[in-house]
Amino acid sequence: MIDLRQTQHQGLELKQTLSPQQILLSSLLQLPIVALEQKIKTEVEQNPVLEIDDDVEEEQLEEEELNELEAAEVDGELEQSETEQEEGDLEAEEIDWDEILNDPEGFEPQYSQYSGQKERPDLPNPERLTLTDHLFEQINLLQLDDLEREIAEQIIYNIDDGGYLSTDLEVIAANVSTAVDRVEEILSEIQHLEPIGIGSRNLRECLLIQLEEKLGSNPDAELAYEIIDEHFDDFANKRFSKIENKAGFSKDQIRRAQNVIERLNPKPGEGLIDPETNYIVPDLIVERVDGEFVISLNDGNIPKLQLSDYYLRLYKQGKKSGDKETRNFLKKKIDSARWFINSIHQRRTTMLRVMRAIVRRQYDFFDKGKEHLKPMILKDIAEDVDMDISTISRVTNGKYVQTERGVFELKYFFTESIKTDDGEVSNRVIKDRIKEIVENEDKQKPLSDSKIAKKLREEGYTIARRTVAKYREQQNIPVARLRRELE
Repeated sequence: MIDLRQTQHQGLELKQTLSPQQILLSSLLQLPIVALEQKIKTEVEQNPVLEIDDDVEEEQLEEEELNELEAAEVDGELEQSETEQEEGDLEAEEIDWDEILNDPEGFEPQYSQYSGQKERPDLPNPERLTLTDHLFEQINLLQLDDLEREIAEQIIYNIDDGGYLSTDLEVIAANVSTAVDRVEEILSEIQHLEPIGIGSRNLRECLLIQLEEKLGSNPDAELAYEIIDEHFDDFANKRFSKIENKAGFSKDQIRRAQNVIERLNPKPGEGLIDPETNYIVPDLIVERVDGEFVISLNDGNIPKLQLSDYYLRLYKQGKKSGDKETRNFLKKKIDSARWFINSIHQRRTTMLRVMRAIVRRQYDFFDKGKEHLKPMILKDIAEDVDMDISTISRVTNGKYVQTERGVFELKYFFTESIKTDDGEVSNRVIKDRIKEIVENEDKQKPLSDSKIAKKLREEGYTIARRTVAKYREQQNIPVARLRRELE
């Protein structure tokens, strides 16, 4: 007897399964503009059907040589193709190639009608080496299969400016449909590239990885490794006497270990690139034109993508000749290319919709300044554009917008609310005020969290001591005793 309830439940699960196109779009939404350029370059290199239309006239090969060259490329790729599909399945998914061949829909980046140019305004030469480029050069030397390469790309695209991994391994594993253990293996390989410790999840892991490289050659490094591994909190908070009591180390041993640790790089993402080339490339631009805000994507360096006429013709020839192996291979590559081009289109549309919604809700910020930033959460924008919160998170993570008030990460605009005597304000305003108070405090008598909270309450902000502590830690401001300077 069939259990109808179980059958209905299984049907629901099938509907929730992400299609390859949805997975591709999800991964592209996470990429900032520079990483997207690298992704497009990689995709073009790996898929012969996808090509860049740069409108540059090139010297043509003789037709016979061209046929031999490209046919050989297809034969080489076929050796690694998947098992053949059934003829009936292939026919059922037939594509209207006449429409494709006559379709000028190759991805053409759009530009603000007010900018009058197709290149990034007032930005450095994008060809200069970035941290992402440096890491890609190294993973290209590793023996990685397709899945491992995809995992490595996801990891690199989610490394922040300080060199730390800014997302959970579970998220990366879900994006590429693999186990977390597999992601951890690839992460470990990346962490031992140059600079050592890149992609670490926290400072403790970053220091341990660098110390591993010194074990065996420096006896003080072994002391340092044990201290960071087993007594990290005490060391970070300069509780050296506790380390003496717990580990039985002498003051001299701790001092020698400290000398080793102080020579490590706590931010492996910094210092690798010349400061003149270590810049942020904004993904979006908000301009004030004739009293109105105009939003555009900073995608002047994104090339026009199109399908290769040659391979489309080759597919049609295979259809007539009955060469099913060639058709199967080409259909897979053509589908992949079409999905990629369409996903680039959808990424662009999604990012513009989200940015427009942010500007509408934060209009006073763009019009009057930072002090007018309003409380706003991901759910607010998700409801405005009728998208999932996870999509909004991908769009805003690691993306920047250029405004007349500076360049801001999109996450800057998402803040919780804090009550004041006059209503509510963004907690970003409170964080900025805490930073100002600390910068102007007496360095010989730094203010405790309780005193900062009291000062804020006197200014009309209803805030508890533990909230001050949380906001202080989020801005990497040490506790009062660690801020004290000697006279």
